[in-house]
Amino acid sequence: MDSILPHALAQQPAIVNFLKDLVECESPSDDAAAVNRFVDLVAARVEGLARVKTFPGGRFGRNLLLTFDLPGPRKKKPGRILGVGHSDTVWPLGSLKSMPWREADGRLWGPGVLDMKSGLAFFLSAMKLLQALDLPVSRQVALWIVSDEEVGSEVSRPLTENLAKESSAVLVAEPGTGLAGKLKTARKGVGDYTVAVRGMASHAGVDFAAGASAIVELARQIEKIAGFTNLAKGLTVNPGVIAGGTRTNVIAAEARVEVDIRIAKMADYAGLDRKFRGLKPVDKRCSLEVTGGLNRPPMERTKGVAALYKAASELAGKYLGLKLEESATGGGSDGNFTAGLGVPTLDGIGGVGEGAHAANESILVDRIADRTALLALLVRHLGQ
Repeated sequence: MDSILPHALAQQPAIVNFLKDLVECESPSDDAAAVNRFVDLVAARVEGLARVKTFPGGRFGRNLLLTFDLPGPRKKKPGRILGVGHSDTVWPLGSLKSMPWREADGRLWGPGVLDMKSGLAFFLSAMKLLQALDLPVSRQVALWIVSDEEVGSEVSRPLTENLAKESSAVLVAEPGTGLAGKLKTARKGVGDYTVAVRGMASHAGVDFAAGASAIVELARQIEKIAGFTNLAKGLTVNPGVIAGGTRTNVIAAEARVEVDIRIAKMADYAGLDRKFRGLKPVDKRCSLEVTGGLNRPPMERTKGVAALYKAASELAGKYLGLKLEESATGGGSDGNFTAGLGVPTLDGIGGVGEGAHAANESILVDRIADRTALLALLVRHLGQ
């Protein structure tokens, strides 16, 4: 185990070159062909390291399952160790022209370098490291790379959940929190609602009283909806998009609001959902339609999650000389799905940097080796 960090440091130039290839193979969520090129690139690079299996992604690119050929007994213990990541990014094809791959100021820059191609490169490099050092692992280890995480994981979610149910632990290679690279032991659940109002149209000048404004009704509903927020519980409700009406001289017949919700505890969801479903029009001439709900359950800091963090923290202190920190975040990942099933999940174990989804997206070069080593150490520990 003492040889893991020196080996990771020695392999850092190769890891950087691999990551460069991943970043320069652009893979926006809405371009299935581009994502498939990325999948093919990764599959080609794991020859001799992992067995490759792909799964259809519907209108998105293919999903990729890599099962590693690591030292250890041929008959593995039950309960695989499952790494989870995604191939898709938020960046449209051609983003490299305005934000090309570069190495500068102690960082690596480029679209998707932090979220989350560095995490994929580190996980794969960690498995190469275990193989090269002939360190036995007694459980099956796999990396599941989905193609639609940035757009809600609609197609991949059931596949992710099925794999998680067969696993003893899940390691999500999403980026850590902040420049300290804090691991993520809790994430809020994420959902959305649409509240649509149907009113009665009329001429605003000739027949004002005959109309029932969907916009006015929606304004009243938005004020009530915003009041569902409970900061003490970590529950937030954000009316983020509104639309309605056709012309200024027409009493609006239709209007709608799209609302983002975040919950820290699954126990809070049923009550919040009842509030949305229980909305009633103030103007009885209007009607309401409420659709939507929770997309990702919260990743709560359970005993299993805490145990994984403790193991990672102790390994980092003993072998890497690092003091890890943990964090909770309002953003979601596929770790929400696995943790929601009760499978111990540790998130944020990928790249360390800043600027996810922004033009300054970058990772710290001096955190590449220790992050790769931590993944190798943790897989080796959990695989015993």
